[in-house]
Amino acid sequence: MILDANQLAALRQRNDEEVRKGNNGTHGYPAQTIQSLLHTVEALKKEKRKWKKLAQARGKALEKSAISQPEPTDTIRPTDIRHRHEK
Repeated sequence: MILDANQLAALRQRNDEEVRKGNNGTHGYPAQTIQSLLHTVEALKKEKRKWKKLAQARGKALEKSAISQPEPTDTIRPTDIRHRHEK
């Protein structure tokens, strides 16, 4: 199941209330389990942002290097020279 930002915020708020209640909370998953899940989700978001930023920087660097290096035009290979002399 994929949760959007509003659902995660509601889950976090409800879980915080459960943690405050202590052991007298309602049935379902333990509050610590939900809290651990929420921390994992936040860590994954940070990791995703880090890799996205890295990929964007890499893309910009590749664009910059492609612009600064001119394309080779009409290069002559040794095989081309041999074929000219054979004709």
